[in-house]
Amino acid sequence: MGGANNLKTLENARQYRYVLSALTRLSDLSTSARAALFRDPDRLRALSSGGIPGGIDGRTADALSRLDWNAYEAADRKAEASGARILGFGEEGYPEALTHLADPPPALYALGSPECLAVPCVALVGARQATVYGRNVAETLAADLARSGVTVVSGLARGIDAASHEGSLAVPGRAAAVLGTGIDRVYPAENGPLQRRMVEGGGLVLTEYPPGTAPRKWHFPQRNRIIAGLCWGVVVVEAEERSGSLITARMALESDREVLAVPHAVTSRAGIGPNALIHDGARLVRRAEDILELMPAHLKARLHISRAPGGIGAPPVSAEAAGLLERMPCDAAVGLDALAADASLEMPRLMALLLELQMAGLCVELPGMRYARRSLPKTS
Repeated sequence: MGGANNLKTLENARQYRYVLSALTRLSDLSTSARAALFRDPDRLRALSSGGIPGGIDGRTADALSRLDWNAYEAADRKAEASGARILGFGEEGYPEALTHLADPPPALYALGSPECLAVPCVALVGARQATVYGRNVAETLAADLARSGVTVVSGLARGIDAASHEGSLAVPGRAAAVLGTGIDRVYPAENGPLQRRMVEGGGLVLTEYPPGTAPRKWHFPQRNRIIAGLCWGVVVVEAEERSGSLITARMALESDREVLAVPHAVTSRAGIGPNALIHDGARLVRRAEDILELMPAHLKARLHISRAPGGIGAPPVSAEAAGLLERMPCDAAVGLDALAADASLEMPRLMALLLELQMAGLCVELPGMRYARRSLPKTS
């Protein structure tokens, strides 16, 4: 779409949300009746003359009379042609958790399996410019949560979001992403293969924006309310002082969700956000068990929590590989030469052990043949 059409679509989207908000406050209509009314242009236009007792005012009726229903219909058909489902408010498949938001999305475009939201969901969010420590923590938490049956939700952005999705898929597990673009626009483009793997693995990609919608700065704070609304709790892994992740945490609090945070070095800018949240009362997260133990009993009953030594379902490795892992920091990457010297290993043996750790999901190779742990520090 061109710039003018994008602006028109955004204006319609704002009216669309405003109208839905008014309609959902009508006390004399059931959810199904509201949904039917909302999708019937003729009946909606009739509101501009007569109105409905209970909450449709003149401003809303005027907004309704200006809506471009043909544009909405065209956007819906385009989405369905790309394989997406359209989940309207009050219709089957629409996430029940979102119906309780003050500003629920009127409709969602979905790729994948909405059924993955039927299990307990936890959001992992954080900085785009993530540190090695942050990525490792996000991947490990996501893998352990997914292994226990949790659907991990994030925003498919660079950094912590991408690491969280990768961790979920490594188990394998199910991941859900909420976009700040149209369902046919992958942003950033480099995460296109990741999005496809999520959908193919039984996960879900959601957005409230119609097809063709490009990324805009203000879309992402708006989508964060959906991330928070879908989940029992939001875990902030890394965030600077002014961060979208802190907006998600605030929205989670406003929606009566749990807010949790991973502690970080006080000298790191990426630690300012989570450390401040912990100072203000957010639950401290050291490992996935800290999250799972806080869940209410009715959510725990729907999980399959393992108590394997060394972490939730941690895969076994040889004693020699485990010893090498202990020599690898979890907050930085180390080169081959330095690791070989520290562990007193010949290069062929070192490479074999590193491969064993990578196959077990405990170690990751970074550019420049540098390696880092993916497991969280052990706690007493």
